[in-house]
Amino acid sequence: MFDHDDIEIHPMENIPLDRDIYMMDVSWMAEYSAAMLKGISGGEWENIGYVSYACARSVDQESVELSWYPNIYDRHHEVRVSLPRKYFVTCTEMWQYDEKPRIFVSSEWLENLHMKVFSVFALVDVIGVKQLLRSGKVTSEKLAVLRDRIDSVADSHKDVSFVSFADSLLLKTNWSVGQFDRATNYTYEPEKIVRIMPELANAYFDTLDLPIYAVVTQGQNEFYGEELAHISTSHNHISLNSLGLPFAQLQAIEATAQQAAKSGEHEFAELYMDESFFRSLKLDFDFDKKALQKYSYIAPMASYPCEYVMSSFDTILANLRD
Repeated sequence: MFDHDDIEIHPMENIPLDRDIYMMDVSWMAEYSAAMLKGISGGEWENIGYVSYACARSVDQESVELSWYPNIYDRHHEVRVSLPRKYFVTCTEMWQYDEKPRIFVSSEWLENLHMKVFSVFALVDVIGVKQLLRSGKVTSEKLAVLRDRIDSVADSHKDVSFVSFADSLLLKTNWSVGQFDRATNYTYEPEKIVRIMPELANAYFDTLDLPIYAVVTQGQNEFYGEELAHISTSHNHISLNSLGLPFAQLQAIEATAQQAAKSGEHEFAELYMDESFFRSLKLDFDFDKKALQKYSYIAPMASYPCEYVMSSFDTILANLRD
């Protein structure tokens, strides 16, 4: 297979980094090899099988860290995923024929990637609550009213889970990529989390007279199903049906941004977004995304630099496409 000098075979350690690549199910490998050999020998070039768009970011002994692009048609949707070595089959490249590097992966891993549940996560926090606590202006009555207001917002957005701590709030909404031959569809709609923010801002300001800020990112749920949250029958165990990694990423962005604001590197903001989340939003074509400056942060489990973008609720909402 791939028996020609013009076809380069890359071991996992030598996968081209930071370049556009295709991911392909290993079940297409033999047919793809035959088609390439036919084209090289002067025959008609054929398109074989189905590809997923990706970019390899880093490689270590255990895995390849990838940027996967499940949607490049009506939004720039990037997801960080890890390809374990045991699911990597081979990587081919034919630069003489302008054929992009192509990573062949196990059918099991690729199908799982398309069928698993992902989530958008947001951390909402109140600005100035410490001073309010010191002044004794936070009462149980106000907190009860706030809880009822959040209940009302949650009732209007049943596809989002809300976990509150009075002065802070965690939001989570699930989405899937799906596959052409399966019933599961592409349901990514990150805009819905941003659209909820003004409602929450009003709830906190009306009850505590304080503004809020939010940090938003996205991530994998790994082995959990579509259920947003689990509450035990005894009502004393609540699970958000997710690993803790996305919340660690939220905390990393928040800590980095708050420290940068205190040191004068940038201003405090109302909305902090992981760059991959920000770039996936359906923003107006005339909105200059590059005008919003990016800042680096260290993301848990990521081996390449990550960045966050700052803005306000109104700016993003005013520039979203319908």
